[in-house]
Amino acid sequence: MVRRQLSNPRARTLIEGAGEKKMLRQWVKSGAAHALCWSGTGKWIGSLAGRRDLPVVLGYHNVVERLPDTARTSIPAMLITRAMLERHLDWLGKRYQFVSLDELGDMLQTGASRTKPVAAVTFDDGYRDFYDYAFPLLRRKGVPAAVFVVTGLIGTGRKQVHDRLYLALAAAFLSHGRSPRDVARALGRLGIQAPEIPPHRLKHAAGMPFALTRALLETLPQAEILRVVEELESELDLEQSMEAAPEALTWEMVAEIHGAGMTVASHTRTHAFLTNEKRQRVLEEVVESRRELEKRLGTTVKHFAYPDGRFDDVTVPAVAEAGYRFAYTTCLHRDLSHPLLTIPRKVLWQNSCLDANGRFSPAIMSCQVNRTFDLIAGGCETRHSSALDGGAHTAKGSFQVTVP
Repeated sequence: MVRRQLSNPRARTLIEGAGEKKMLRQWVKSGAAHALCWSGTGKWIGSLAGRRDLPVVLGYHNVVERLPDTARTSIPAMLITRAMLERHLDWLGKRYQFVSLDELGDMLQTGASRTKPVAAVTFDDGYRDFYDYAFPLLRRKGVPAAVFVVTGLIGTGRKQVHDRLYLALAAAFLSHGRSPRDVARALGRLGIQAPEIPPHRLKHAAGMPFALTRALLETLPQAEILRVVEELESELDLEQSMEAAPEALTWEMVAEIHGAGMTVASHTRTHAFLTNEKRQRVLEEVVESRRELEKRLGTTVKHFAYPDGRFDDVTVPAVAEAGYRFAYTTCLHRDLSHPLLTIPRKVLWQNSCLDANGRFSPAIMSCQVNRTFDLIAGGCETRHSSALDGGAHTAKGSFQVTVP
């Protein structure tokens, strides 16, 4: 089972074998961040990446008390501890004024500015751990955050499809000793060709579960993802690990969060990657989630976050048609026809701002917030035009995407 994955000798050797290279990369990253931060070059590079005229909007996913107990049943790159989140908030609070998404939207619409730069904090997927750990912390600090929820999972006990896929693949590779060839054969039985995985996502074999999870999510519609999950779950004993996977909020929790002044916004009905779906499915996802939230909360839902930040020439107009005023991505690309429906965010997790010694680094945090590393790394790799890229949608249209 997944909870035994780190006791697997093969998996442990692979992880330890990557340790020295990881440490070296962290030393280089930490040294570069300090040089960029203290010289002021980092902010200058960030302005080249389009950060100068954009507010800071940060995104998070799972908030946990401790990593060791949860990394075995959650996607590691989605986790942040409550203590680390507080370090991020404290750093931001000294340099920025926290604003709600409504305040942020008004500023973007009117062009108004404040004497102090502003920042907004968001949380995706509507996990229960937001209520357990982030919500009390945010209330104590007076931070007006937003949570983007997947309405079809709230109060159902069902788990996110991407969590189920990752856990199944982690069990296959790290606990049951399956090889990539074994998994490829399982996909072949479903008529699905195993996707190619970019080398930079596979620095060592222990990263195969996450790399393949990403590759499948990025290429298949959700119906096909579910077929893969069900095939793997039928072969592996995953009942206990699935029970420990992150749960969604309940409607009672959502109501309490909304009543406390936090923004509750839409993240679709099922967390389907919209750029992999037909136009009708896209409309259902964005319309039904907004309708359900407005019915439950008795308020107008203005804000939407694209699952995985993925948008194109069909998803953006669909979000506009559904009545949203503001929508958020995870890269710096903007749709020139709908700039308020492609507002950039920077998504962070536990290791995003750590130095080589595993400590929080203000210099690295500065580079992350100013998007310095984004420009150095070459920017977003996601294609945003289905018309050009042969996407899943049946409707095609003109679309201009730019980095401001």
